[in-house]
Amino acid sequence: MFSADVANINVNLSSVPVLNGSNFKDWKENIQIIHGFMDMNLAIRTEQPTTPMVIISTEEKDKFERWERSIRMSLMIIKRAILEVFRGVVSEDTTNSKDYLAEIEKRFIKSDKAETSTILKSLISMKYKGNGNIREYIIQIFNLTSKLKALKLYLHEDLLVHFILISFPIQFNHFKVSFNCQKETWNLNELISHCVQEEERLKQERTKCAHLESTSRDKGKKRKNVDAAQGPNAKKNVNNDCFFCNKAAHLKKDCTKYRA
Repeated sequence: MFSADVANINVNLSSVPVLNGSNFKDWKENIQIIHGFMDMNLAIRTEQPTTPMVIISTEEKDKFERWERSIRMSLMIIKRAILEVFRGVVSEDTTNSKDYLAEIEKRFIKSDKAETSTILKSLISMKYKGNGNIREYIIQIFNLTSKLKALKLYLHEDLLVHFILISFPIQFNHFKVSFNCQKETWNLNELISHCVQEEERLKQERTKCAHLESTSRDKGKKRKNVDAAQGPNAKKNVNNDCFFCNKAAHLKKDCTKYRA
């Protein structure tokens, strides 16, 4: 049983990427997941309980011991996932894992203004290319707006709906006109539903146009073949009427009257 627990701990710790200066966000998320999975996040979620005195209840004593074990194991996990060159950014006197993590974050967190600018540039430059993944495209835009919301920059949902429609190619012009003529507005789920339906309709329309074009080409080829057969070089039907006696079934050279 003990060996199995040790193996599970090693697997969990191995899944945490080492902090290298450019992956702080992913590193922090993995650290928090591992702490929660291993039930070591008590020291991060709660404040330090009162230090037990000589006379203390069993319940309070157990609570403090759990917190103390949590903070000790938590610090070990955090320090194990940091390159030695980065460990000096935090004072060795910091024994609280919550404070230790906060100090690291101060050194590596990006500027909110710079991150906001980067997200806005990505948002403005986005254009749907009509590759059949319109649902994924819309969700990607709302994901960027969620990141902006976390940075305290809020974009109204109605504005986002208009922004998304503007980013669609000309194939959706009729769809955009229909939306502008309506009185009601759409939320995220309604926008995705209508856009998916419209894209499916456009696909079917393109399929029909391709079929008609293919049929027209086939008819054109057949017509060319007929015209070629009836052209000036085509072999004409022989007229078997006699030009001398005007009777059918023989030529002029075979006509008895002509010979006579």
